[in-house]
Amino acid sequence: MGGDAGTLLQLSEGDGARELQRYLASLSDDELKSMITNCALKGKDVGAVIKAIFKGSPAGISDGVKRRSLVYQHCIPLCESGDLQTEVASDIIGFLMLETHSLPGPSLAHLAAGYVEAIKAGEMCSGRSLELFPTILTALSAIEALAYGKGELSGGEYKKQIINSLCSSRWDPTCVIHLTTMFRDVPLSSEELQFVVEKVLRMFQKLDLQEIPPLVYQLLLLAAKGCKKIVLDGIIMYFKEQDDRHEDEQKNGENMDVEVQSVPQDQLRHVEGTVILHVVFAVQLDHELGRELLKTLKGSTGEPSKVLCPFGVALLLSVARIQRYEEQVFDFLKGAITKRFKDDQALQNSRFLQDLIPQSCSVGQMILDTVRNSVFGWDHVTKGLVELGFMLMDSFGPKAGAFGKALEGSTALAKTPNQLACRLGGQVLLDGFKMHEPIRGEILEQVLNRLITKTASPVTHFIELLSSMVVSAPMIILESSAKVTETFDHLSFLPLTTVLGLLKAVQPLLKVSISMKDSLILVLRKAMFSSQLEGRKSAVSGFLLLLKNFRVLGSLASSQASQAISSSQIHADVHSRYNSAANEAFCLEILSSLRRCLNQQADVRLLLYEGFRDVLRHNSQLASSIMQTLLSQLKRYYEPEQDLLPPLKLEPCISAQGDQIFLQEPMAHLLSCTVHCLLWLRNVQTGGPMAGSDDDEEEEEEGYQTELHAMLESVTRRLMKSELEDFELDKSAEFSLSSSVGVKNNIYAVLVMGVYEVLIEYNFVMANYSKNRFEEILELYRRHHKLSEILHEKAGKGRVPSNKTPRSLLSMAFLSTLLSALFRDNTQSRQDSLSVLRSCPDFLRYTVSVALQKVQQLEETGHTDGPEGQNAEKMFRHLCDITCVLMWRYTNIPSAVEDSSKKDSSHNVSLLCLEGLLRIFSTVIERYPHRLTSFLGAMDVSEDEEAQNGSDGNLTEKTAFYLRQFQRALFSQLSGGEDEFNCKEAQLLVSVLTLLSRQLDPASPQFEQMFNWTLKICRETSFEDVGFSKGLLSLLFSLHALHKSPVRLIWELCQDIHSLLGDIDQDVEVEKRSHFAFVSIKTAPPTTLLLLVQLGKVLDEVDWLLAKRKGQKAIDRPGSGGATQTAMQQDPVEKAVTVQLGTLLTALNELLQTALPPGTCCHTLLRELSRTYTILTTLLKYYIQLCASHPGQLPARLEKLVKLSGSHLTPQCYSFITYVQSGEQSGGGAEKKKKKKEDETITAVSAKVLRDTKAIPNLIFSIEQYEKFLIVLSKKTKVNLMQYMKLSTSRDFRINTATVEAALQEQQDSQSTPAQQPEESQEPKKKRRKH
Repeated sequence: MGGDAGTLLQLSEGDGARELQRYLASLSDDELKSMITNCALKGKDVGAVIKAIFKGSPAGISDGVKRRSLVYQHCIPLCESGDLQTEVASDIIGFLMLETHSLPGPSLAHLAAGYVEAIKAGEMCSGRSLELFPTILTALSAIEALAYGKGELSGGEYKKQIINSLCSSRWDPTCVIHLTTMFRDVPLSSEELQFVVEKVLRMFQKLDLQEIPPLVYQLLLLAAKGCKKIVLDGIIMYFKEQDDRHEDEQKNGENMDVEVQSVPQDQLRHVEGTVILHVVFAVQLDHELGRELLKTLKGSTGEPSKVLCPFGVALLLSVARIQRYEEQVFDFLKGAITKRFKDDQALQNSRFLQDLIPQSCSVGQMILDTVRNSVFGWDHVTKGLVELGFMLMDSFGPKAGAFGKALEGSTALAKTPNQLACRLGGQVLLDGFKMHEPIRGEILEQVLNRLITKTASPVTHFIELLSSMVVSAPMIILESSAKVTETFDHLSFLPLTTVLGLLKAVQPLLKVSISMKDSLILVLRKAMFSSQLEGRKSAVSGFLLLLKNFRVLGSLASSQASQAISSSQIHADVHSRYNSAANEAFCLEILSSLRRCLNQQADVRLLLYEGFRDVLRHNSQLASSIMQTLLSQLKRYYEPEQDLLPPLKLEPCISAQGDQIFLQEPMAHLLSCTVHCLLWLRNVQTGGPMAGSDDDEEEEEEGYQTELHAMLESVTRRLMKSELEDFELDKSAEFSLSSSVGVKNNIYAVLVMGVYEVLIEYNFVMANYSKNRFEEILELYRRHHKLSEILHEKAGKGRVPSNKTPRSLLSMAFLSTLLSALFRDNTQSRQDSLSVLRSCPDFLRYTVSVALQKVQQLEETGHTDGPEGQNAEKMFRHLCDITCVLMWRYTNIPSAVEDSSKKDSSHNVSLLCLEGLLRIFSTVIERYPHRLTSFLGAMDVSEDEEAQNGSDGNLTEKTAFYLRQFQRALFSQLSGGEDEFNCKEAQLLVSVLTLLSRQLDPASPQFEQMFNWTLKICRETSFEDVGFSKGLLSLLFSLHALHKSPVRLIWELCQDIHSLLGDIDQDVEVEKRSHFAFVSIKTAPPTTLLLLVQLGKVLDEVDWLLAKRKGQKAIDRPGSGGATQTAMQQDPVEKAVTVQLGTLLTALNELLQTALPPGTCCHTLLRELSRTYTILTTLLKYYIQLCASHPGQLPARLEKLVKLSGSHLTPQCYSFITYVQSGEQSGGGAEKKKKKKEDETITAVSAKVLRDTKAIPNLIFSIEQYEKFLIVLSKKTKVNLMQYMKLSTSRDFRINTATVEAALQEQQDSQSTPAQQPEESQEPKKKRRKH
């Protein structure tokens, strides 16, 4: 055969074309194939042989065409067989490509069909011959006509049939990449391209994971032709499914204690990372792809979960590295995250929405999964994660309120969407800090920069983040200690709260880094002499923190001494780093620096006194120095002469600057600090001598303690003899804050009241239940009470408002002990002495009032004044103890049986106890939400069996037990009749019930019982108290929303209000209906306002549902619409929306016919009507959009809703507008005989309505927009919906016939004689028809 090939080549090189043709004709097909195969296998002259064959086979004659087709049919499988060298196969395909366009149509069609069959059979695995297929298809599309079946097709149509057939067939997974590469070279229409892309995306599931990145790369190149959205959606959805499957496998593996993984996690993450890089690279080259990605994102705002998956977030953060997309990506992520949090909140608060929309996975979990996945080499994602974290914290962190006070608390207690987003940002940064070494420095630097620069807004969230970073990775922070010490230089310029937070956060580092501690001490020493008061306060706070945390050897281990911020990595005791002498010298040096503060402003001294108590508890070896300091300071103001009164000097406690008087020494706080330190040392010594103390120290301690006790006994004795005149504070004294004398007396009064309180606490502790000492305590209280009364009386008379009641100096621990003793101590030996205190009702009220004040401070700030005030654990225990006492006192001694001449809340201990319980429940829910179960379990209000049952179990069961206690109390209030009804107590009880009922599980029987009980009370209670009615209705609405939609309830209330207030048409008599007894003439207007607020919430839910549905429809639109018409009729969301709106229209129909009082009620109703029409218009737009994409029959329920709006809403709207405007114009003219003051009030109300007249034009515009889109929908569906709408009233010019007739009648009356016939009897009043 070799000779044959040589002959062929010789003939080809010569000029004899005929000889060549005759030679080829002499060869059989098998000989020709053998020649080509041998040459190809040898790798010699195969190109020349094929060229010679083509030269001797002219395309114009049939034999030539046949021979050419034979060459193609033989060479294609030969190249695909894998027997040839790659270069040889490429040469063959190259020669074939050059000659393809000379083939006739049938040959091309035959070759194309051969390719399709080979692909179906899985014979194109190597993909070498696929390079030829695009050329064949291109040549095929240029053919004008081809025989197809019994008819003909153009080449383009035939090519389309080939592609369709190819995409409909089964592909071998090994050839998918080759086919995708091949289609890049095929000219495709948009429809053909979509076929191909969808086929390739379907093949993702059948490929090995390692083959996905190269396929994605080829697919992205193919997407340059179009279908970018489909490609991007397909890639994202594939990896979302992979992540979901992997997560399910992990969960199942945990449950079954076996490891079941179809794909290893690290392999999946590496593949995802590679694909992300491919997409980002493609976006850099093709900005149209980037724009399509962003367009896809913005189009998915209705259903962001499609993109908000770990892979999608990682892809977005990687694309954000491209500058032109950075802002758009982060704006989208910020909006999508907050939208998801808001959606979750809406679902959580509405049973109606929960039944319609399934709960989706947490957006926070998705973002944090992205952070965790980025460990697998996703360096291109980390920068975006840092930016995302800081963007969330900056955008949604706590905002500054009045006077710089933070409006929101700790992010650990996040509840609102903004707080949750801020907390998520912090978690992203913390997890990123732990996992990625390259970004640690940047995160730490940015956090510290924000602490320094954001002085005008709260930075608690950044301090919490820094604290968590220190706890999780202290040694890493120490590597960047220079950045921390650089931040210390700015301490004197930062707000005190920021300084305290920063120092507490880095406190664990100070124990292991001497250089950092030394740097801090230098900065604090400089700040001690700062010209700014804030700087000096920061220095004192910093030194006190050091004293608390650097304990001298021998100090007692206190339960409080455990650090609030501890770390398993920093457990090295400071004593192993420093010897005892050095540590003690360090602390004594700080104390000497702090003594200089005793000559500074009152604010600085106050910080010092507050801090000394905590320092002593943490560092008991410093007791001698601290007590000596306090003793010497106290002696400045103590009168040593025992016969002189008063025992304390007040003049040195104030200073004057010009005409202004200032407090220089907070003496009461100094005395309080001394007493608490003294009592603590006494308790410690009672338990045994302090460790490490020698005899000399003990003698010294006994010396100053004896001296202090003697001073306090003397002060107590002499104060009981002192009258207010001795302090120049009798009733004749001036207390006006507008004069310097008044300011001085106010300061004196506050100091003396504080001293009385401190001595009450001291003497109670020292009394050991002595009756005589308790009588002294009562005497001290009476003097305190007398001075307090004078202050209140003078403050009430003065024009200039006085400051709030000064904070009590009684400690929380003492209040807990005192309340238990007063109300629950049954020890027989103590009854005689305790009866002294119990016999004074004012003292009981005072004690509960102070406890209430402390709880309020704890709720607002998270801490209280006094010892242990910053210790959250201690405060929680005190709250439990106080709650037990208050609960026992309230349930065992109701307010109705108290021996009190006044029923006012300020004179009723039981009411104060109830108010305290409300405050405590609110505080625990706000500050200790995770410990609510243990809090309720710690309250042992009684020993009966029911209490025992309620003490165990879950939160719902425990809450239900206490709910029953308050339900009984409220029921007894309502059962007693009008005379015994205490509105203040009833309102407090409803508030407590509202607060506790929120802790019930809505699916529990306890919740069902609470709901039914509340509904029964509302239907049967008839007390006309506005505050009580509003609270009860709010409780009912809050429960109803978690039970089912409250639209039916709204309708019934509207009927009651209409029945009570009457119709806007005075000739219509309204049928008497009463579903709820608490609705009366007096309570109807406020009930209407609450009703409209709830109606607005229902409208919000409907609006939210429609937006959600539109988003889902937009995403689902590419799918088939075969069953759309049926779904259009049966969609549960659309049905629920229509039913809700229909019931609301019926309720509004009642309200629109009600003679509502002018003012807020009318204005609010007009505003809600505008919103109703706006949402009706949104519903119409939704159906217009639906009809455009899926033409079908309009649901009958929508037609009924339109009919209802035309008959029950729009006509009544115009009548109500007329009613409101006639009320404005009359302005109370019918009440001319009333007093001038009442006329002015009515005029003021009318003026407000006139200012709010925008509501009427807005309503008219909303109605007209609704009718406009009704016309559009009618045209789309060929259903005349406007037949149900009446012609709108022309409001520019209208004749009110009733007004004209009245004017004519009045004119006739004035012209007629005085003796007139009585008017004809009026027509009988029409009965209003019930709808």
